[in-house]
Amino acid sequence: MSDVLLATDADWLFDDIAAALGGSHDVHRVRDGAAVAPAVEQIEPQLVILDLQVGNMGGVATSIFLKQEVRAGRLPETPVLLLLDRKADEFLATQSDADAWLTKPLNSLELSRAANELVDAEQ
Repeated sequence: MSDVLLATDADWLFDDIAAALGGSHDVHRVRDGAAVAPAVEQIEPQLVILDLQVGNMGGVATSIFLKQEVRAGRLPETPVLLLLDRKADEFLATQSDADAWLTKPLNSLELSRAANELVDAEQ
């Protein structure tokens, strides 16, 4: 079973993702973007999922920061899945260094498939 770190302040989104991934992944949660890097150091997840709108540091900024920390050698390489609010946000996703993105509302099958592909690619 792999560890997945989810950054969201929306309880419903955590519930949906935990239900979709819970059988094959342990889902850990932080409630703001600033908490992601320390959690990556502590948990060493195989995947980070970032909500576009989360706390004091949104998903795009958090993704860029994580990838910069990886390039600087301060964090392990970890794939990032960005959760977009609408199709028009895809431009932001292309600027985020995220490895993949999905648009809400989430389809459980698509989410599970994307998570498994990113985790498998990392191993």
